[in-house]
Amino acid sequence: MLNLFGRSDATHNHCDRLSRRGFLRVGSMAAGGLSLSQLLAAEQQAGTGRSHKAIINIYLPGGPSHLDMFDLKPDATSEVRGEFRPIRTNVPGMEICELFPQLAKMADKFALIRSLYDSEGRHDCYQCMTGRTFKDQNSAPPGGWPAMGAWVSRLQGSLPGVPAHVSMMYPTGNRTWGEPGTGGFVGSAHSPMPLVAKDPNAKAQSMTLKGVTLERLEDRGTLLRAVDAFRREADTTGLMQGIDHFNRQALEILSGAELVSALDLSREDPRVLERYGVNDPAYQRDGAPRMIRNFLVARRLVEAGARVVSLNYSRWDWHGGDGMNFPSSRREFPLLDQGLSALITDLHERGLDRDVSVVVWGEFGRTPKINANNSRDHWPRVTCALVAGGGMRTGQIIGSTDRTGGEVASRPVRFEEVFATLYHNVGIDLRHTTVEDANGRPQYLLSPGVDPIRELI
Repeated sequence: MLNLFGRSDATHNHCDRLSRRGFLRVGSMAAGGLSLSQLLAAEQQAGTGRSHKAIINIYLPGGPSHLDMFDLKPDATSEVRGEFRPIRTNVPGMEICELFPQLAKMADKFALIRSLYDSEGRHDCYQCMTGRTFKDQNSAPPGGWPAMGAWVSRLQGSLPGVPAHVSMMYPTGNRTWGEPGTGGFVGSAHSPMPLVAKDPNAKAQSMTLKGVTLERLEDRGTLLRAVDAFRREADTTGLMQGIDHFNRQALEILSGAELVSALDLSREDPRVLERYGVNDPAYQRDGAPRMIRNFLVARRLVEAGARVVSLNYSRWDWHGGDGMNFPSSRREFPLLDQGLSALITDLHERGLDRDVSVVVWGEFGRTPKINANNSRDHWPRVTCALVAGGGMRTGQIIGSTDRTGGEVASRPVRFEEVFATLYHNVGIDLRHTTVEDANGRPQYLLSPGVDPIRELI
């Protein structure tokens, strides 16, 4: 919980019954109750670079169907091909689902990886956040393997005013990446700053400006009044002049400047805002809300200086007794089409397409054969991912599956290879970069022998 205002302190209250300590504490954001100023000090010691490349990691919790999205099999039998037909894109030979018409018009600006084959098959985002499986924890140093954002934060540090590693990961009924401890062995200082509530029913679990959470940022007046009140209080009490460098930086992050500006969508061009669509903040069972404008928040965060932004969007596990695979797809695919095409367009229009990498994926694919409930079950043997930006060679398909979409037919790709590509895009030399663990042993970011995807770089 980031809470600017904390609890009142009977002995050291400000005029709004706010304790000085309450201004500076960061609660559950970091293990051990570290203050934000302590985290900033740790980041400065670790930071080695000032260039700004960034990654937006979009996780679709539940396992989206590769066969119904980006790897359709129109010539297969009816129990395989499903209800949707493919449409042509602006890249010859690349076809995607008919429910993605906007993405079809810009296929030259992204690449499809159709041959991810090493999913662990768990309903969990761990592999999409680290590249590793739970079995890899057996070889992990004490503290565990870090998330991608933690590695980047540790190696490249934070820019002024915005933390390097930011999370908009909502709880999904399973393990949620974005909680304390995801810094792994590199430490809590590099865990993500969470901007959404861990408990959808809690009123003060996320970054809070007098109760104004990310979910309520459309109430612009309340947000700006809260920020202004905090600034006036800090100025009136002389708080800004009486604290050290890192406390000052913490206050700058929390009270406005780059971070709050990035979160304030009222500053965005209304035409761009409309392009992204409208949020549906209602929580779903075992899923994230349809906060489609979080794609825009992610763009604004990386533009402001964040290095890795992770977010989850909606729910994609539809194979139960309700037979909701195809009806749910008809509802969800157009929303994803709108939000993702808006993000890719936005990055190109703002000249960020060479600096900001985007990956969109889930934890596994779906069965070739449609089950008795007219749905598809879990299928870890193959899945797909969409990547864009980062200066990558887009407008191509990498890998293929067999005629039913159940097995990789060419160019098998591991999850870690996608991570290697993303690390390459932000300027990390995987062959020579290591971080020492608590025992002083150098640790590489990925398993030995994993290289970036050659077709993309």
